Amino acid sequence: MLQNISENIIGIMCTLVMTSAVGVITHLFKQFRGLSQAVMAINHDRLYQACTFFILTGEITIDELKNLEYLYEGYHALGGNGTGTELYEKCKDLPIVEKRTKWHESYQRSC
Repeated sequence: MLQNISENIIGIMCTLVMTSAVGVITHLFKQFRGLSQAVMAINHDRLYQACTFFILTGEITIDELKNLEYLYEGYHALGGNGTGTELYEKCKDLPIVEKRTKWHESYQRSC
């Protein structure tokens, strides 16, 4: 009888531990998914802003193109949609200049 009680207690304890572990893993997964979505949103916004600027000015430098490539790779790795890809492809087709010569009135010149 005492052995049955101890076996039941051990079974209940194992069940509680497993249930808690599943709850923690579920919570962490939800947080990770939310973080991935937030990173995707920020990356999309930055990619969109940069591409819009380059397309409006009609030129891009090698450094700007390289930076844009890094942004796009992260965006694409997270499963970014066709909007970012379309903008990135348009920027790759822009004339490459050694130094930026054009600015657009919608954007403040930072240098």
